[in-house]
Amino acid sequence: MIALRTATMDDLALLRYWDEQPHVIAADPNDDWGWETELGHQPVWREQLIAELEDRPIGFVQIIDPALEDTHYWGDVPSGLRAIDIWIGEQRDLGKGYGTQMMRLALARCFSTTEVSAVLIDPFCSNLRAHRFYERLGFLFVEKRRFGEDECFVYRLDRHRYCDAS
Repeated sequence: MIALRTATMDDLALLRYWDEQPHVIAADPNDDWGWETELGHQPVWREQLIAELEDRPIGFVQIIDPALEDTHYWGDVPSGLRAIDIWIGEQRDLGKGYGTQMMRLALARCFSTTEVSAVLIDPFCSNLRAHRFYERLGFLFVEKRRFGEDECFVYRLDRHRYCDAS
């Protein structure tokens, strides 16, 4: 059983280690998460979570409100959205269904608030495995978009599709 808990400064070494793993770099090569700063900063628009399998950390989930997020990464978006970043820390934990469980927990967290109408994600255009993963969860392709140096696909899961799938 997987559970999500708030990431803390006690997770700093683990998150730095995961950040150096080849599969994590391949999925997010151009971002500096600034863990030392960000783990100590808990704005109302963001949750940073550690996924644990029977008390063993296996992954990371970040949920943001893109309308309030301070860098405006998603641009000018309406209220009522959430955006999720998710990754598994160790290569050996890939392909076991943990990501699906993590994403389902994150989606339940997002949609537990009635004000949330949809969730956004932005995998690389080249990450076909991620595209299939999100499509299986009910996300629909919206557009191809450049975020900084990264060519991404934007996917969206509206509340009604989430409710229909759950």
